[in-house]
Order: sequence, then C-alpha cells, then structure tokens
Amino acid sequence: MVSARELAAAVRDPELPLVTIEELGILRDVAERDGRVTVTITPTYSGCPAMDLIRADIVAALDAGGFADVTVATELAEPWTTDWITPTGRRKLANAGIAPPAPAGGPVRLALTVRCPRCGSPETEELSRFGATACKALWRCRACREPFERVKPI
Repeated sequence: MVSARELAAAVRDPELPLVTIEELGILRDVAERDGRVTVTITPTYSGCPAMDLIRADIVAALDAGGFADVTVATELAEPWTTDWITPTGRRKLANAGIAPPAPAGGPVRLALTVRCPRCGSPETEELSRFGATACKALWRCRACREPFERVKPI
C-alpha cells in the first residue's frame, strides 16, 4: 500500500503542473493518527488562488489511495520561501524553460542578471513583473531572443 505521504507528495501544482507540491516545497507535513490523515501545506503566498484546487487534489489523491478521513491544514508561519523548492523541482522548472530562483540560503538576494533557461546566457531582461501567475515574471533573452518565465524569489 502506498503511504499517505507518498500520495500527497505526488500531487501536482495546478499552476506549474511539471512539479509536485513536494518539489515546490509547499507540502509541510503528513500525519496519520487513528485512521485520520492530516496534510499540512503552506501557500507560496497568502491569497494564492491555486490553494483550493491543491486541497481538493490532495483529498482526491488520498481518497483514491484508500484514505477516507483526510484534513488539509494550511500553515502560514513560517512563510514559504523559494528556498524550499527542491533541487529536482528547480531542475524540472529549468528543463521546462522556466527560470528557477537560485537558493538564497538566507535573506533573498536580488539578482542583477537572470540566466536564460534555454541557452544559459546572462543577457536577459525583465519584460513584465507579472507572468501567467502572480508568482512568476516574464523575461526575454537578448541572446536567443526567446521569452521565458521566472519564478520570483521570495
């Protein structure tokens, strides 16, 4: 039987479906007690519109795996940071043409350049502070001329 943790960890982020909620770093804990499962998640930012869908997807995944009594709790303290994106998550983002933020390891450092996820050039420019979702910005590479999104560092 697949564990509740494995089932929850495999749920994909609806805005970035190439990564799981574990790879994105929003899965905080999965606790099983007396037949009940509590999954704790942290949104990438408060007010994230994907959270309702993520909660529903977690409940559906666990229900399909045989866990009928599931609660999804939201924990805001300590707030999510892009440092929580796993190395696998960062690699998947880059492979999909989305520039992941570098791990900060402390206060967020402002990057003066962002490397193009397609050709690796540092010759890039921000076109719009907002991309397809509020957690991404739209950039363009001056070398290969390709547009790309970048996950904003938090």
